[in-house]
Amino acid sequence: MNPEQQGGYQPRQGGYQPRQGGYQPRQGGYQPRQQGGYQQRQGGYQPRQQGGYQPRQQGGYQQRQGGYQPRQGGYQQRQGGYQPRQQGGYQQRQGGYQQRQGGYQQRPKRQAPKPQMRFTPKPQRIFYEEPAIDPNMEVRLNKFLANAGICSRRVADEYIQKGLVMVNDVVVTELGMKITPKDVVKYNGEIVTTEKKCYVLLNKPKDTVTTSDDPNGRKTVMDLVKGACEERIYPVGRLDRNTTGVLLLTNDGDLAAKLAHPQYVKKKIYQVWTDKPISEEDMQHIADGVELDDGPIHADAVSYVSPTDRKQAGIEIHSGRNRVVRRIFESLGYHVVKLDRVYFAGLTKKNLPRGRWRYLTQEEVNFLKQNSFE
Repeated sequence: MNPEQQGGYQPRQGGYQPRQGGYQPRQGGYQPRQQGGYQQRQGGYQPRQQGGYQPRQQGGYQQRQGGYQPRQGGYQQRQGGYQPRQQGGYQQRQGGYQQRQGGYQQRPKRQAPKPQMRFTPKPQRIFYEEPAIDPNMEVRLNKFLANAGICSRRVADEYIQKGLVMVNDVVVTELGMKITPKDVVKYNGEIVTTEKKCYVLLNKPKDTVTTSDDPNGRKTVMDLVKGACEERIYPVGRLDRNTTGVLLLTNDGDLAAKLAHPQYVKKKIYQVWTDKPISEEDMQHIADGVELDDGPIHADAVSYVSPTDRKQAGIEIHSGRNRVVRRIFESLGYHVVKLDRVYFAGLTKKNLPRGRWRYLTQEEVNFLKQNSFE
């Protein structure tokens, strides 16, 4: 092709190098183009006015009113800001997490409902009729001290031998001395007077010992009747620690002696639970009598409590030997797992829940004193 031909590759008008609007010199080319060029266009990235990144007025990142650091209401300085804002601020606002009334730490804790508790009226003290006293009737000094609630007769003899007892202002050391109601008796310098009598019936629970106090710190029957009276009462007879049922406590020494003494021993009825069924043959052995290590013993009556459960039996006995009911059944190869005294000298636990106590009625006291019960 002729290089001088109009429109040729090199010299043609509009060719690659010299053509008007070519890549380098064309109006609006990449480098020199006017209006809207990357570097020079009005409003370009660096020099543009109003709204430019660095120099723009009003609303610029650093200088605009309300900017991040100096603007009114900014993070640090604005009214209501995180640290210094008033009312409602995290630390200072009324009702804030730590300080608000009823906050997490200070609000009252929800309490679990308490189990229902049952309260029963406390027994009302009964003041019993006092028998007429013969002014000439003599009584042993140790018995008088015991009836006055000072101590037992045995301890009273020790006090007398130590010279702690005076009769009509004279120290007495002789045992067996008798006095009349007209004599004035002093113990440790104080006049001794006869106490009012008190009679308390307890339905003894398990795990309590029948004693006035226990050196091993176990719970006693006296803990259960605490507050029944100011006088010093004590249990009549004994029940094993795990034997439950009827127990009498009183300060009437004469009555206690009659109920506990072998000569006056009263009828007692027990309900027995054993570890295995009791055979009819063994029930007959108990009625006829069995041999124990302290001699033969027999029940006044014995029977099954339930026709379907032969592990339970009722036994009636007058003996006052220690642990006699348990030993009777153990001698025949039975282990007593539970023992409950349901009757003692005419007294029962009717309407008396386990662990509760009541005062004897005047009629019950009269019957006991008259020996009206078996």
